[in-house]
Amino acid sequence: MIPDDISRSIEALTPGVPCSYGITSDGDVINWSSAGPQPTTQAIIDEDARYQAIYTAQEYSRTRKAAYDLLNQDEMRYDDLVNGTTTWQDSIENIKNQYPKPL
Repeated sequence: MIPDDISRSIEALTPGVPCSYGITSDGDVINWSSAGPQPTTQAIIDEDARYQAIYTAQEYSRTRKAAYDLLNQDEMRYDDLVNGTTTWQDSIENIKNQYPKPL
């Protein structure tokens, strides 16, 4: 079974080309099930590094979403409408300030 990070990188480089992955005493081995484009080990490593950089750069977004999901936003918006308050907007602004978007 190919680890998710390696299989994701291989699939991005060679969509639909079947292969298997194993670890031997000599190191990692990829066995290609068919002839076709076969990326180099360095290309797979580079693709994995690219994916990891994107994933890391989007950490703020995942963290913000988790915080947003904890809010009862519909009720907050309704209460703000009825009461003339800005509780919902203030809560959203606080989350954005706590987890800022990277430059």
